[in-house]
Amino acid sequence: MTGVAADPRTELTERIARLKRERQAVILAHNYQLGEVQDIADFVGDSLELSQRAVNVEADVIVFCGVTFMAETAKILNPERTVLIPDPLAGCPMCEMSPVEEVRKRIADLPGVPVVAYVNTTAAVKAEVDICCTSANAIKVVESLPDERVLFVPDKNLGHWVQRHTSKEIILWEGHCPTHQRITVQDVRRLKEEHPQAVVIVHPECTPDVIDSGDHVLSTGQMVRWARESDAGEVIVGTEVGLIHRLKKESPEKTFYPISKLTTCPNMKRITLEKVAWALEDMQYGISVPEEVAAGARRAIERMLEVV
Repeated sequence: MTGVAADPRTELTERIARLKRERQAVILAHNYQLGEVQDIADFVGDSLELSQRAVNVEADVIVFCGVTFMAETAKILNPERTVLIPDPLAGCPMCEMSPVEEVRKRIADLPGVPVVAYVNTTAAVKAEVDICCTSANAIKVVESLPDERVLFVPDKNLGHWVQRHTSKEIILWEGHCPTHQRITVQDVRRLKEEHPQAVVIVHPECTPDVIDSGDHVLSTGQMVRWARESDAGEVIVGTEVGLIHRLKKESPEKTFYPISKLTTCPNMKRITLEKVAWALEDMQYGISVPEEVAAGARRAIERMLEVV
């Protein structure tokens, strides 16, 4: 009699669990990761939550399921620990829009103007700036500075959102998230027509006109908390589609609609269960940041965490 074939995904998750124990490892995953990756993570969160968790992690090894700047941030905050990224090609296009050489030139052109860098930047850029921020705390970070002018790098859409909530002059960098840039007002209108009772939540990386069409502007972590606490039964979600998995998991009684089929970040989706297992098995794709860079970047990140 032929036995029932074992589920290869179950075998894979069990293998990852065993390797985690053997390596004394913890797995951190961003909200935009594949659902199967989120499900095997020890902690899932947005950039701010992951930065906070990285400071307090108790493990020899951190497997960071996200894009490279996030893994770099974890390494900067944990210089004595091994930080692995399951796919070293999981980069961030927004990071590439603010090369460190251009940031240095802009800083030189604006003497005395403090620089706020979104965490979606390289370690080298973070080392050049005064303070970092995430989408969850960008307004608080800018407001914490005594200066009346601030250079905001690199996301112009997030910078526009901050400008609406401060009297300071925000000098914008011409960067953006390609995934959020693809969300249009037409997408919002179409979904509203299809689901007239739904509440629209959008990410501040969206363009200003999309932000104007939403009911709430929230980071991904804030979206998860809002969904849990809100009375809304239907929600249109204006951010990368990976967040839908966590929203459904934590608020199963509610219905969530992705705002567009185009809101998939291909780099976030590069990491799979197989790659997590391989990273742990071979201890491969370790993140390293030169200490002369890490020291400056750490100062900017820790200053951000003090504001929260």
